[in-house]
Amino acid sequence: MAQTPTPHIGAEREQIAGTVLMPGDPLRAKFIAETFLEKAECVSSVRNMLIYTGDYQGKRITVAGGGMGMPSVGIYTYELFHFYDVRQIIRIGTAGTLNDKVNLRDVVVGIGASTDSSYAGQFGLPGTYAPVADFDLARAAVETGERFGIKTVAGNILSSDIFYNEDQGALKKWAGMGILAVEMEAAALYMNAARAGRRALCLLTVSDAPFRGESLSVEDRQSGFTDMMRIALEIA
Repeated sequence: MAQTPTPHIGAEREQIAGTVLMPGDPLRAKFIAETFLEKAECVSSVRNMLIYTGDYQGKRITVAGGGMGMPSVGIYTYELFHFYDVRQIIRIGTAGTLNDKVNLRDVVVGIGASTDSSYAGQFGLPGTYAPVADFDLARAAVETGERFGIKTVAGNILSSDIFYNEDQGALKKWAGMGILAVEMEAAALYMNAARAGRRALCLLTVSDAPFRGESLSVEDRQSGFTDMMRIALEIA
């Protein structure tokens, strides 16, 4: 196990729990810690990427910002898996739906993460790798959603490197392959977890429907995010 703190995480090894919930926004990590966790302590603020550890119903949990895009999430999840001995990371974020059957406020369970990124190239694989979630975590998320009366939709998502795409038809092509929603981080998380022999899952609250011109209000985004957090904390 490498020396900690790392260049990007200022916590000592024992300050990071075995389960990490990872929003992109560090201020969202702060909100989660202060709203849902007991005895929450900020254990790292390097580069203002806030990381908190606390308790939820007797479980020790860390909440860590991961930033935007696969290069950022790739760094933080690699260090958490390899240097802090984290066993599982659950990404919690928002996404735009590409599917007519997925509506605003639904929680998408990312079974697989297709991508337009070259992140997998570093592994030198003799083919195309399919990044997937941990099955037990995904099943638990769906079952928990059903128990709480929260609509979940499980399937393939897109992790894109491009937010402003010159190819205006790109998302339509992905939608034609059954992609449920688009985000920017899960594929790197899933690949890092696979390489480290650890568990990972991406949960997404649908905040936008670009093909339908729909988006949640600020208030609805907050309540939808809370539904997703109830699932994530229950399965953590």
